[in-house]
Amino acid sequence: KVYLVESGGGSVQAGGSLRLSCVGTGFPYSTWYMGWFRQVPGKEREGIAGIDGDNSATYADAVKGRFTVSRDNAKNTIYLEMNNLQPEDTAMYYCAADSRRFLKLVPGYVGYWGQGTQVTVSS
Repeated sequence: KVYLVESGGGSVQAGGSLRLSCVGTGFPYSTWYMGWFRQVPGKEREGIAGIDGDNSATYADAVKGRFTVSRDNAKNTIYLEMNNLQPEDTAMYYCAADSRRFLKLVPGYVGYWGQGTQVTVSS
């Protein structure tokens, strides 16, 4: 069974930084596509970053230049380094995985989700 467990969320002030981590088990981690999504209550889940097994990354325009996704296949772990956080980044952040690429970071292409970790940015 596929398990994805996120950690690293918390509360920061605007301009601050956080690093999220997600450990994946139960699947051939190094060959699967991984990524991060976020969601606020009342809105659709939004794709923000994806990364393939060769560390080729894709970002949503809203986070380009501020967020960096990376993975350590030896540790079955994906990371999201978030810098210059702003109040609009406040959301529940979800780790995602699938054997296929998430086309255009659309949630419908994701087969597996973590439980989420909350990020809150105050002004």
